[in-house]
Amino acid sequence: MKIATRAAYGELLETELYKNQNVVVLDADLGNATKSISFKKVAPDRYFDMGISEQDMMSTAAGLATCGKIPIVSTFAVFAAGRAFEQVRNSVAYPKLNVKIAATHAGITVGPDGGSHQAIEDIALMRSLPNMTVICPSDAVEAKAALMKAVEMNGPVYIRLGRAPVENIHTQDYEFDFTKGQVLREGEDVGIIATGIMVEKALQAAQELAKEGIQARVVNIAAIKPIDKELIIETAKKTNYIVTAEEHSVIGGLGSAVSEVLVQNYPVKQAMIGIKDTFGESGSPEELLEKYGLTVEAIIKAAKQNK
Repeated sequence: MKIATRAAYGELLETELYKNQNVVVLDADLGNATKSISFKKVAPDRYFDMGISEQDMMSTAAGLATCGKIPIVSTFAVFAAGRAFEQVRNSVAYPKLNVKIAATHAGITVGPDGGSHQAIEDIALMRSLPNMTVICPSDAVEAKAALMKAVEMNGPVYIRLGRAPVENIHTQDYEFDFTKGQVLREGEDVGIIATGIMVEKALQAAQELAKEGIQARVVNIAAIKPIDKELIIETAKKTNYIVTAEEHSVIGGLGSAVSEVLVQNYPVKQAMIGIKDTFGESGSPEELLEKYGLTVEAIIKAAKQNK
């Protein structure tokens, strides 16, 4: 069954995270959409709707963190990373405060809301900040596991969540590690390194490539920052060719992060599947993924370019 990572976030708030009495949840008039409203059902005295005031919400969360609380802040990714960037930078990341930003509706699979609401640069913005941990889960299971770890650790965390339902590729006993990527399939002909919803597509592409005798190593990188440098280098040495896949701009996202590791440690040829320096537009998630080349077929084509 397909489950959106934002829905997984709402479920976790209502079933587990509320048990921690230090956890407080803030939202900017989007609780029903971000699913943070689920927290209000079980802990109404620790849920704060700040209205359409994202910058104030980030600063308020910073203040709560200085009092020993663990604020989880929710709004759409385009507002969390964009509109409130200065407050995230100066009030959260700079003093390294214990604020968790659960940013939903990331990427072009926001769909009909259009380019103004499709955050395709949020990873680039957040990973540029010192002290900030950046997570992009691939499915609902990983989203829950990452959120639990985020609350346990001390320091600012940005967690990128989606609107569109996705298939679970992890089992319920999966344990998330901020410092490690995950090899999902072994192969020596090409290394496909993916994040978020593109992990499932990377696995599907690997299955199709195998039918043609091309064995792809598939790596899930949920932690964009800190990124698992050792695994990236290992994959480059094993395959000598890398394809990255992400629902984000090719500028500043996973592809850029991987290339930074490779150019300094083990340079190999790399292809990048992502959004090519353009804004999104209105459409269904499926139509947009097709138009912007975020497909299984695009990964397969890129994987063959080194042949």
